[in-house]
Amino acid sequence: MKIAIGVSYDGAGFDGWQSQPSGNTIQDHLEWALSRIAGAPTRIAGAGRTDAGVHACAQVAHFETDAERPVSAWVRGTNSALPSAIAVQWAVAVPQAFHARYSASARSYRYVLYNHPVRPSLAAGHCGWYHGPLELDLMRRAAMLLTGEHDFSAFRSSQCQAKTPVRTIGHAEIVQRGPYLMFDFGANSFLHHMVRNMVGSLLYVGKRKHPPEWVATVLASRDRTRAAPTAAAAGLYLTGVNYGPEWGLPAFPRMMPFESPSRRLDI
Repeated sequence: MKIAIGVSYDGAGFDGWQSQPSGNTIQDHLEWALSRIAGAPTRIAGAGRTDAGVHACAQVAHFETDAERPVSAWVRGTNSALPSAIAVQWAVAVPQAFHARYSASARSYRYVLYNHPVRPSLAAGHCGWYHGPLELDLMRRAAMLLTGEHDFSAFRSSQCQAKTPVRTIGHAEIVQRGPYLMFDFGANSFLHHMVRNMVGSLLYVGKRKHPPEWVATVLASRDRTRAAPTAAAAGLYLTGVNYGPEWGLPAFPRMMPFESPSRRLDI
């Protein structure tokens, strides 16, 4: 039997998604908890390999098992064996052809930036921070230049293992909620550090280090050394993974980070 699960997690304090010798990754903790419920070693595959310190509102993973358990066991039972910062949101049996990574048609990420002269306190570890003024309209113009199909080598980590740097960004939007800026990106898939590298370059535009057209020049250069430094991991959230209706996956509860302007995390 193949089971798909929806997972959310606070990535602060974990060594990323992918299993590591430390044993302190999201995958390691999930596999340990699922193995307890299944009564046998259980391996999982995820839709995206988030880095250390990166969060997820809507990660999807799958595993195979011979154990017959009610859906509630894969959700509440697994959660009882997980750290409080990781929670299975739903579980459902899926066809054998389903794969959490390869069956996905698109993914979306949000980067949350606290734009304030003083660093965050309660939101520390859950947002990026820039102390100076930023020009929102200039960053929006630059972000639009990233949409469409491009070679994103200029925004790709040197450790990226993707076979091709070509990706298609369907939307790139920036909205403001009080002192927070939300950078939302949707694409067929993303390269390693791609979102954080794009955000870093958009910040260069926002603080008037470069005009918006500079982002298009960097993109066309395919040269990582011409882009800005990588934005901090703490501000990045995996907010969605899209699948076709044929897989019958449930919807996630709406958990978009920092969505409410009334949230006072700026103290």
